[in-house]
Amino acid sequence: MEHGRITRGFYFEDLPIGTTWLSQGRTVTESDLGSYVNLTWFTEDLFTDQHNRTGNAIGGRPVPALMVMAFSEGLVLHSMDRTGLAFLNVDMDVKRPIYIGDTIYVHCEVIESRATSKPGRGLVRTRNTVTNQNGETVLVYQPLRLYKSREGNTDASSTS
Repeated sequence: MEHGRITRGFYFEDLPIGTTWLSQGRTVTESDLGSYVNLTWFTEDLFTDQHNRTGNAIGGRPVPALMVMAFSEGLVLHSMDRTGLAFLNVDMDVKRPIYIGDTIYVHCEVIESRATSKPGRGLVRTRNTVTNQNGETVLVYQPLRLYKSREGNTDASSTS
């Protein structure tokens, strides 16, 4: 089932395996990088020293992959609005650098969906593929989340 762009939270029953949706876009700015570095104390020269760039493995103005994942989580937040209960686990794979000025989009696909032993909730794992404005995959991560069920009903048709 393709949901396109979403504006409300999904319940567990809305998320059988194969369900997909797409986020809106978000352009990464110099101000974003500065704020992230200052907030996290992530002061690696690759992200903070514009003068002495010799010896860096990545040219240009890259941004930390964890910052991109955090932004991606913000872009998919609508899918959990009032229905997400917990973020439990994540696997992440960085595919290519993300730069200041890139616009990111997140395509989500449900790859695991199963009821829990406790009524009223279910576990859902998605494959979140982050692409840039050129359609190039820059990051793939697979979060496992706990979602509410409707009316405490966990007898959904989806299985893992």
